[in-house]
Amino acid sequence: MRLDLLTQLNCERAARRAAAVVTDISSGAQRLVRADDVSADPLSEQLSHALRMGRSAMVEAEGRSFFLTIYVPPVRILAIGAVHITQALAPMARLAGFDITIIDPRTAFATPERFPDVPVMAQWPDDVLTQIGLDRFTAVGLFTHDPKIDDQALIAALKAHCFYIGALGSKKTHAKRIERMMGMGFNQEDVGRIHAPIGLDIGSVSPAEIAVSVLAEIISALRQKPKRAEAKAQ
Repeated sequence: MRLDLLTQLNCERAARRAAAVVTDISSGAQRLVRADDVSADPLSEQLSHALRMGRSAMVEAEGRSFFLTIYVPPVRILAIGAVHITQALAPMARLAGFDITIIDPRTAFATPERFPDVPVMAQWPDDVLTQIGLDRFTAVGLFTHDPKIDDQALIAALKAHCFYIGALGSKKTHAKRIERMMGMGFNQEDVGRIHAPIGLDIGSVSPAEIAVSVLAEIISALRQKPKRAEAKAQ
């Protein structure tokens, strides 16, 4: 790889931004494509798919072969609330290859004993999220049922355009949540990115079943191509 490409790539990786190096197999010519520039690239469809999958690939276009070397940041899940659902979610997320952190200022719940082998931060979200940093490769789940805790993280996640934002609660609870967010200056498109009630509708009842539905919805948001209506809204 050329030194200038490597320098540019390292800058993207340091900033937790996805990128791809496109290599023309016949000529050996290479170019760096940043995630924000994919739509304007001749291989936009192939690049979009490879970036969603997080996997390098050989592709064909106009009778030529190209190798797409994909670089994506590790996907993180930030779970706001040290509750029964997140106790089940944490080991599932780790098995699926995701980094997960539990955040909850309630020290009686946010303990290493309840969440072995998982980072637990017994702090208020607005004290810790700036330190962690949110981005398009971060999923945020809100589980406390307490607006004083959840709303701090929700505001930060909306501003950072996290790829997934999910919130626990009934339709009535979510309607009040939307009202609060609209009152803080977010628009209908912004609040439309919140998955609520959280998780895929699979009829889950127990905390473990809800955790399964949440993890499945996160994976769906990460890997699947946006539906037409969603793509137009982006």
